[in-house]
Amino acid sequence: MYWDAWPIERILILFVSLAFMMIGIQVTMFHYRQNFHHKSMWLPVISAPLFFMVGLALTFYNVVWLNGLFQVMMWFGVISGLIGFYFHVRGVGVRVGGWALRNFLIGPPVTLPMMFTAISVLGLIAVYWEA
Repeated sequence: MYWDAWPIERILILFVSLAFMMIGIQVTMFHYRQNFHHKSMWLPVISAPLFFMVGLALTFYNVVWLNGLFQVMMWFGVISGLIGFYFHVRGVGVRVGGWALRNFLIGPPVTLPMMFTAISVLGLIAVYWEA
């Protein structure tokens, strides 16, 4: 049930958890600023704190069901980040001027959903790591 030491997998799970806490704060501020005008904006706002809590629990208690839940959540994070990337790129495109550089600078941040995906992939690497 408990970890024996602090292997790289455990450190990565802790890092992923803390990263989701920070990205959750950022995405909440951005989506709040846009008044949650699309229902899909709630996905990362709700899921990021859950990812943080489950990952933090897995950091301290290495239980099989918690590990499985973390895996499912990380796969959900990969998919939701890719969906967010689509919506953000589309959001830049519908602005006046289309995909002009200035719209990428002032429109929805297209890199933020990919960070969500990248952190989820790092969580999956930590879980599936075979030493």
